[in-house]
Amino acid sequence: MSKPTKSIIEYRKYDLPLDFPVLLLDGDRWHISEIKSEYLHFHNCLEIGMCLAGSGTMILNNDAVNFKGGDVTCIPRHFPHTTYSSDGNKSLWSYLFVDLGKLFWNFFHNSAVNFDIEESTFENSPYIMNKQKYPKIYFLIMSIIEEMRHEQKSYRTGIMGLFLSLYVELNRLLAVSTVSISLEDSNENSLNISPALNYIQKNYMHSFTVEYLAELCHLSTTHFRKTFLSIMGTTPLIYVNGKRIDEACILLQSTDRSILSIAELVGFRSISSFNRYFNKLMRVSPRDYRNPKNRPERKIILEYNGWL
Repeated sequence: MSKPTKSIIEYRKYDLPLDFPVLLLDGDRWHISEIKSEYLHFHNCLEIGMCLAGSGTMILNNDAVNFKGGDVTCIPRHFPHTTYSSDGNKSLWSYLFVDLGKLFWNFFHNSAVNFDIEESTFENSPYIMNKQKYPKIYFLIMSIIEEMRHEQKSYRTGIMGLFLSLYVELNRLLAVSTVSISLEDSNENSLNISPALNYIQKNYMHSFTVEYLAELCHLSTTHFRKTFLSIMGTTPLIYVNGKRIDEACILLQSTDRSILSIAELVGFRSISSFNRYFNKLMRVSPRDYRNPKNRPERKIILEYNGWL
C-alpha cells in the first residue's frame, strides 16, 4: 500500500474584536465549494459551524466525516481541517469564531464570581453533532447566531449566557460519551507544531527557548524552525512577540495599568523592546494606542487565494 500524501497545512488568523471576541460569518456568501481544497487549514481560535442546508464532507486531520443540514461543528484552535460540499448539493453555513478565555475574562474579571472556563471542554467535544441527537447543542448555537445577527439590546449579555449554557451542556455530554478523534492523533496530516502553539497560547508571558518548543514537538531545532516558518509564515520569535503585543492591546484598552507594568505582564523584559515591537506591529506607540482615536483598524479576516 502506498504511503498517503501529506497535506499542506495553512494558518488562518482571525483578529477578533478586543472588547467582545466573537465573530459571526453569515449569509449567502458562505456557500462551501464542491471542490476539495488541496490544503488543510487551522485557526487561532475556536470555530463553531452551523450547516444550514446541503451536505458534504469534512476532513479532520486524516479522517473524513460526512455532514448534512442541521449538523453543528466544533473545531478547536490549532486543529487542521477542511470542508467541501457534495456534488450538486452545495452546503450553506454560518460560522462563529470565538476566544472563550478572553470572552469570559472580560465578563467576569470585575465581578465577585470566580470563574475559570476550561477550553478543553470544547476541544474534547464531538466535532460534528446532529440536530436530532443533540437538540440542546443545536438550539444554543442557533440562538447565539440569531443574537449576533440582530444585535438587539443587551445582546452581548445574552450571548454570554448562551455560551455558559453551551459550556455546561458539553461538560455533561463529555461525562457520558467518548470522542473518536483525538487532538493527539499522530497521523501524517497532524499539525506537528501544535504542542508548541498550545504552549505559546498559555505561556506567552514566560521566558522559554526555541529549543524547548522544538522538544515539545519532538523535532530537532533546525527542523522545527523550518516547519514553523513554512506553516505560520513567520519565525517562532516573531510569532511569540506578536501574541504578546495582542495581549498588551487588550490590557491597554481595558485597564489603567502602567505601560511598564503591561510590558512585564505580557513577557517583555525591557520597556524599550516592548515599545519597539509595539510600534512595529501596531504603527502607533503604546501610549497613543490608549486613545481610541489613534488605534489602527483591526483586520478581522486574513484573505487567502482560493478561499474567499
